[in-house]
Amino acid sequence: MYFKKPGAEIYVPDGIGAEKALSRTTMMAISAHQDDIEIMAYDGILKCFGKGDEWFTGVVVTNGAGSARDGLYASYSDFDMQIVRRKEQKKAAYVGEYSAQILLDYSSAEVKDSQNNESVEDLKQLIDAARPRVIYTHNLADKHESHVAVVLKVIQAIRQLPADSRPEQFYGCEVWRDLDWLPDNDKNVFDLSQHENIAMALLGVFDSQICGGKRYDLAVMGRRRANATFSASHATDTSDALSYAIDLTPLIKDVNLNIENYILSYIEKFKAEVKERINRLTLHHG
Repeated sequence: MYFKKPGAEIYVPDGIGAEKALSRTTMMAISAHQDDIEIMAYDGILKCFGKGDEWFTGVVVTNGAGSARDGLYASYSDFDMQIVRRKEQKKAAYVGEYSAQILLDYSSAEVKDSQNNESVEDLKQLIDAARPRVIYTHNLADKHESHVAVVLKVIQAIRQLPADSRPEQFYGCEVWRDLDWLPDNDKNVFDLSQHENIAMALLGVFDSQICGGKRYDLAVMGRRRANATFSASHATDTSDALSYAIDLTPLIKDVNLNIENYILSYIEKFKAEVKERINRLTLHHG
């Protein structure tokens, strides 16, 4: 398999070989950065963990050079950080028993460049080879520009594939903005209660981020627990951990569907829900 960047790599934890690892893939996550996959796509990791007929593959688009750093890593150069983050992502792939972990090695600037389609070509090649049933990626309302750039590249790549090469389900997940604001009927809810130890281990291997000044491990587990408790105001908890996603599948079923209008329609529904509740209760109390 040929990638545009010379530093791109396919890592296969069980050593079966890249071609077989991709062909057995049933679920795939495509993220901007190392550790995004473990934050946003644990649903897919969990559904494949320990299974012989379900396999999870991760794809990281950028090289991690722009990471925040402190402590042990404070003096590390961008090049040093790329090496560290690549090692950490491979550790996560091993712990999570991924079928494969692909590192595409683009800079954030390259991904955010709307005129640069090299990553789109790489993603097309990967998705066509793997043909996963489900793809997880970032959501279009995320506040991190590299995340939004990646989901736009993923949509572009999938839209250019034949219909039978596209996933059945396509989700935009939580990282740099949660999706609690979505009206309940629009939430795709993933129960992540099982194997909490694996979830914590997957987050914990990214030492350069945690010791570098960002407690993603605590924050992510806290968000999942908060989602479980605050998901329903008049019912007892039925899960210890939940995450949310937006269904992006319509955007790859209908290639003419406007991406901007699609995400704004969810925001408009949220606005309408808030407005209706205030108006109803204001009228009720006179």
